[in-house]
Amino acid sequence: MIYSPKLQKYLAVFSLSALLAADLVITQKAPPAFAQTVNSSIGNAVTFSCNDSEATIKAKKAPRVANGNTAFYIGYQQVSSNNKNPITIRFNNGVKSWCRTDYETTNDDGTGYGLYWNGNDVLYGVYSSTGSQTGNDFRRFATGRWLSSYGSGGGPKVAVIARINPANGQVNYATFLTAKNARNGNTNSLVVQGLSWNGTNLAVQAKSWWTPRRANTNSMTCSGSSPYIYKAVFTGDLTKVNSASAATCS
Repeated sequence: MIYSPKLQKYLAVFSLSALLAADLVITQKAPPAFAQTVNSSIGNAVTFSCNDSEATIKAKKAPRVANGNTAFYIGYQQVSSNNKNPITIRFNNGVKSWCRTDYETTNDDGTGYGLYWNGNDVLYGVYSSTGSQTGNDFRRFATGRWLSSYGSGGGPKVAVIARINPANGQVNYATFLTAKNARNGNTNSLVVQGLSWNGTNLAVQAKSWWTPRRANTNSMTCSGSSPYIYKAVFTGDLTKVNSASAATCS
């Protein structure tokens, strides 16, 4: 069959258009994958080691914050039958950049269970503490901060918030965040449930048992039963609480 020059030109244009359309459909079906940004993560503490791969730690659902190809995870190491120590790790492109297990190495049963990262230079970790023991713990980072120690007593689980250098995992400074037993002044339980950052201040939401602390660290006066939903707004350097509140407390 012989085609006229005009028909041949039309068929060539049509074929090229069909090819481009098919190409477009294929491209639309396979969009480029972008890494998910996760700024804040609070969860259950899980155990892992510095030798675990990122895939292994992620599969355990350890609290994780990520931006691009960089991710941080937090948890604990089971160092004996009745003692845990916190662990924090960074991966770049799935390769370990650093891993820190030296923040608290005492007999305090400590874990890590929360992170906030702005994707750049602001990284906070949330850790638990059950009392002060002899040796290296978060007290060495908390001198001059809002609360410099666990306080009196032992057993109730409280929180420690640490500002961490994302580049090497070094703790710059930290503060304890605890409740206070209204009857005897001993330290009482507090568990962090959320973190947010506005560029200057760190807002912390927590469950606090009898009783939450005011910004000046004194006990609030509360009615009703605990735990209370508690919010404290820290300055970025953790030296001061700008405001503290809890429902049914003053």
